[in-house]
Amino acid sequence: MTSWPKDFVWGASTSAYQIEGAAGEDGRGPSIWDVRSHQPGHVDNGDTGDIACDHYHRYREDVALMQGIGIDAYRFSVAWPRVLPQGRGAANEPGLAFYDRLIDELLRAGIEPWLCLYHWDLPQALQEHGGWPNRDSVGWFADYAELIARRYGDRVKRFATFNEFSVFTLFGYVMDWGAPGQTDKAAHLQAIHHVNLAHGAAVDILRAQVPGASIGAIHNRQPVLPETDTAGDHAAAETLDELWNNVFPDPQILGRYAPRIAEEMEPYLQPGDMARICRPTDWFGINHYNTIYARADAASPWGFAWGEAPPDVPRTGIDWPIAPAAFRDTLIGSWQRYRLPIYVTENGFGSHEVPCCFDEVDDQHRIAYLKRYVAAMAEAIAAGADVRGYFVWSLLDNFEWGAGFANRFGIIHVDFKSLKRTPKASSRWYKEHIAKAKLKPATSVPRPGRPA
Repeated sequence: MTSWPKDFVWGASTSAYQIEGAAGEDGRGPSIWDVRSHQPGHVDNGDTGDIACDHYHRYREDVALMQGIGIDAYRFSVAWPRVLPQGRGAANEPGLAFYDRLIDELLRAGIEPWLCLYHWDLPQALQEHGGWPNRDSVGWFADYAELIARRYGDRVKRFATFNEFSVFTLFGYVMDWGAPGQTDKAAHLQAIHHVNLAHGAAVDILRAQVPGASIGAIHNRQPVLPETDTAGDHAAAETLDELWNNVFPDPQILGRYAPRIAEEMEPYLQPGDMARICRPTDWFGINHYNTIYARADAASPWGFAWGEAPPDVPRTGIDWPIAPAAFRDTLIGSWQRYRLPIYVTENGFGSHEVPCCFDEVDDQHRIAYLKRYVAAMAEAIAAGADVRGYFVWSLLDNFEWGAGFANRFGIIHVDFKSLKRTPKASSRWYKEHIAKAKLKPATSVPRPGRPA
């Protein structure tokens, strides 16, 4: 049985728009995802986050469920338009007070709050001023970060600036799979650079405003493979790999864009930008689910399209490849490249399960997946990767963006009509796993890199 490093963090993750609901309550303004989800054809079944899991009203119940599982930490995001309905200017006190209540409830339950500033819900008012392709967005985000740091920094010490930079920029500005739904290469490049600058500005603000802050950013990192063994598909995979895996952490941590990206970015760079982006952080968040594939597509802005995995690759219930060895190798490679302590901030299994008899959800496929991926993480640690925590995605079944409520990742089932919560078999497995991990003698692992 695996002995985990001392003080290893076992947690769960969610995001604001996916679970909170209360979209029009207490002064909250609309986000770009409110707008997109209400446009026909963008979300399966016409689902929206208007109610979602109603976490806004049921957060005490959800914290009690976390406490019952025995998690150490909870990663959530603040909804920017809930606290700043126009994205800037006057703050919304009822919205700020909600997160006060949530944070205080977590602390009473002995659960450490991990606060993510941005999980894809840009205020629509800012989108109407150009959104992330507008360089003014750096200042908008900096002001928002300062508001959050001043309000919650007395109780929250773990901060992430952004969740999955590459996903929301690529899907939102190239592929029209996410908000705001553009397909414009120049806008994509501008959004990349301005989000990088916003990250750097937020790091400096959090460092200045929150004594003892532990600051990181959350990156999706997955191997990118060509769909076929052709020169075109290999070139497509190389381009997607750069835009998916490296275009944010490389400038943020290593202080550089790759040569091809740097050339494309030249029109948008200003003197001193790379120093503004490359600010010291304390940890590196990794979201990982599977291996992804690319194929050549001359009609797409970057020359690639999403590819299909080979038919013999094992799949999850929502047809995502299962490849725990790729997870192990991603952790090792990310540690070797960036030399920052790693927290796995999302990993999980999507399916379409429903309760059977006695309201049970016997999600053995999810348990098998989690066991294999946690074992792969242990292998990465044994190989020298400095991995210090694991957050399952997700605590609750929730609004899964373009898939709506059809794709379920939660270890707790949510009936989206009654909003009843039902712990799945996987939640009991996770509880037992955490308890066993804490009983085992902790390994003494060398800790190179910055302390987290």
